[in-house]
Amino acid sequence: MDWGTDLWDQYDVIDKHTQSGLDLVDRYIKFVKERTEVEQNYAKQLRNLSKKYAKRGSKDEQDCKFSNHASFQEILNELNDYAGQRELIAENMTTSICVELTKYLQDLKHERKTHLSDTKKAQQTLESSFKQLESTKKRFAKEWAEAEKATQQAEKTEHDPNATKPDVEKVKLHVHMRKHTAEECRTDYAAQHQKYNKDQKYFYYTEIPQILNKLQDMDERRIRRLAEGYCQFSDIEKNVLPIISKCLEGISAAGAKIDEKQDSMLFIEQHKSGFERPGDVDFEDFTQGIKSASSDSSLHPPKVRTKLWPFSKKHKISHAEKHMTHAAEDFSHLPPEQRKKRLQGKIDDINKELQKEQDQSDALVKMKGVYEQNPQLGDPSSLEPQIAETGQNLGRLKGELAKYETWLSEAVGGEETSNTINNNNQHGIVAADPIQNIYTEFDDEFDDIETPVGQCSALYSFEGNSEGTISITEGELLSIMEEDKGDGWMRVLRANGDEGYIPSSYVKHTP
Repeated sequence: MDWGTDLWDQYDVIDKHTQSGLDLVDRYIKFVKERTEVEQNYAKQLRNLSKKYAKRGSKDEQDCKFSNHASFQEILNELNDYAGQRELIAENMTTSICVELTKYLQDLKHERKTHLSDTKKAQQTLESSFKQLESTKKRFAKEWAEAEKATQQAEKTEHDPNATKPDVEKVKLHVHMRKHTAEECRTDYAAQHQKYNKDQKYFYYTEIPQILNKLQDMDERRIRRLAEGYCQFSDIEKNVLPIISKCLEGISAAGAKIDEKQDSMLFIEQHKSGFERPGDVDFEDFTQGIKSASSDSSLHPPKVRTKLWPFSKKHKISHAEKHMTHAAEDFSHLPPEQRKKRLQGKIDDINKELQKEQDQSDALVKMKGVYEQNPQLGDPSSLEPQIAETGQNLGRLKGELAKYETWLSEAVGGEETSNTINNNNQHGIVAADPIQNIYTEFDDEFDDIETPVGQCSALYSFEGNSEGTISITEGELLSIMEEDKGDGWMRVLRANGDEGYIPSSYVKHTP
């Protein structure tokens, strides 16, 4: 069964039906577009929510040492990755469904217009043939009537006694001409009649069925392509479900690894003062009588009660006391345990600054050596102010380091001094001669090449369809050129030299 055989006389119905099919494709495209807007808005709101509740500041960083605080931060990070997957769904739906179906719809409209135009041309051709038939028929009828009228007139003339022989010959000749003309019209009419029947048969049995079958094929292809679009609507989301599942598993794992006992112990370590509990209060017996005034009172002054249980209201501190408290650079105003922690933290910070300055100093000295070897690259003397300033910073930091190490030694009774010094040596704080081996570490020329910041491997395959992205395959090793800056994307370099952005959640970092 096909349209050309069974629906040969339902052209108007077919016209409306095919137009309805195209309208459905257009409706589906608009539906998917609105779905992508929902996904994009949802992802944006998730990112804003994650950013809103993310910890910031030194106090928050201190809290994140506790497992329950750190787990909440991991949940926010996983939620941010989850938002990236929703954005990926929206992007893939736009590319694979909206863009592709829109192009396909335009092709269908053009094809349908062509078939309808062919139908109209065929109808016009048949109508033109029918008009020719009618025209020859009318002419034949007219000429035959004229011939009949001329015959009757000739018969009347022949029976007229007053008619002369020339008159009779004349009317006979006229009858003959009329009959000949009528016979020619009859021949034209017969030929046109045969031609029209042939055209009509071709129109209804060949031409129109072919066009209607083409429209049927077009409509069936539209239905199949639309069905694929329906499946894509689901498959696109299914493709990211493994990543979404990992995000949700990460959230569950963050909750499962909370250790309340560890958090309690960490809180104790952070805030224990190291003071001993107050001893018993001595009993003072006033029934012994009043002793004679003597110098004993000056030798044995009354005992002053030490600080009691610390859960009392904080007394107000004057501005001068505050200034003195903040001015205690050695943290001597703090309890013993807290003082040691603060001093050790200060030493660690100075070590980091010292290492940074040392690296900068080494780089400047090496650059100066290169400039001396290759004057065309730059003037060595232009680096002298920076080298001098770096040297001053190194001297200042070393002085501060020695000062805080002395205070720490006093706080711990010399127990940790050796460890601190050893740690400093391990970090390479002691500056070596910067001029040594300069020329062996630098080539004659600099290559301005961006170095990777890490390595990673692909957990899943990714099709980079949009501008700026690249495709990767599962298990592929990649070089990280730019870490994720909070938007869910990172820039990587493939082994074949391709470079672009991929979703951060599609890879895992490797050592």
